[in-house]
Amino acid sequence: MASGATATSAVRAARPSVVLSGQEETSLKQGLLALTIAESVHGMYHCDARFGNWGPKANSIDFLYFDRTKLDFGKSVQIKLEADKMFDGRISAIEAEFKEGSPPEIAILLEDRFQDLRMTRRTRTFADASDSNVMNRIAQDHGLQANINISGPTYKVLAQVNQSDLAFMRDRARSIDAEIWMDDRTLYAKQRSGRNNGTVSLSYGSELREVSVIADLAGQRTAVSVNGWDVASKSTLKHEATAQAISNELNGDTSGLNILKSAFGERKESLVHTVPLNSNEAQAEAESVLRMTARRFVTARGVAQANAKLRVGTYVDLQGLGPLFNGKYYLTHVKHVFDGADGFRTEFTGERPGIGRAQ
Repeated sequence: MASGATATSAVRAARPSVVLSGQEETSLKQGLLALTIAESVHGMYHCDARFGNWGPKANSIDFLYFDRTKLDFGKSVQIKLEADKMFDGRISAIEAEFKEGSPPEIAILLEDRFQDLRMTRRTRTFADASDSNVMNRIAQDHGLQANINISGPTYKVLAQVNQSDLAFMRDRARSIDAEIWMDDRTLYAKQRSGRNNGTVSLSYGSELREVSVIADLAGQRTAVSVNGWDVASKSTLKHEATAQAISNELNGDTSGLNILKSAFGERKESLVHTVPLNSNEAQAEAESVLRMTARRFVTARGVAQANAKLRVGTYVDLQGLGPLFNGKYYLTHVKHVFDGADGFRTEFTGERPGIGRAQ
């Protein structure tokens, strides 16, 4: 979502700092033309920073950064807003752009430490292992510190088949309603309830410049069931997740599941793409899918003043939106954007499983 012209004067106009290999680079800060930092709930943080690449150099006018002394592959880059770190990663691509009627530009594309996992593809199996065991093993494979706090069943066999370590971890996290992220060299994996990065209050007409909110029943289900086969007892398995699985996240709101049931009747879904081997696996899969769909009932997309505290995993308490849509939203996508037209702002997507009481 782009910020409108009427909001430009109130959007925070601060210019982000660029820290290269531990040293703040004033020339890069002053030469910054555009910046995008993007993060999603699926893990991996990336950044695109663009600079002017033409000016005085060594007693002449020439390209500024093609000598690779400052901007080079693998170099560590941090983006800061005042004292707050907004991004920490390494240069993985360098782009030159030559526009008609404009000076040359150079862009650096950066990824966080998940790049190591993204570029490592394997086929292997894990026997008698939990998802916690698997994620600790992957962290160890890449020389990372691990902060893993997740629950879930122990599996007879987990197979990673021609997948990158990052894709495999994402699949495992989704199956147990967990999230993964990286902070410097520490790999984190937690259930959403344990990730909480705090709450930031945003009021429409103040810090919150623009917002649109939708409550949509199209993706809601009143129940999700999983069927399987228990090898040990040689019997069928079935677990049905219902509204109870999401009840502790409602904070007094009315869930999309309950509204769907009262407005249209029961809408149940049976998963056929998974075959659990015991009741614990069946329960984890059914409840994970129901929670993920239930949380998307209400979705907010907004633009706020640039704020480093707006990160995936943070709750935003949106106010000034009326009784149905006031309240806390969990941030699933965050984009910090800087350009010469609208300054520095933060675009976000948040979700919640219910709406407020009608008044």
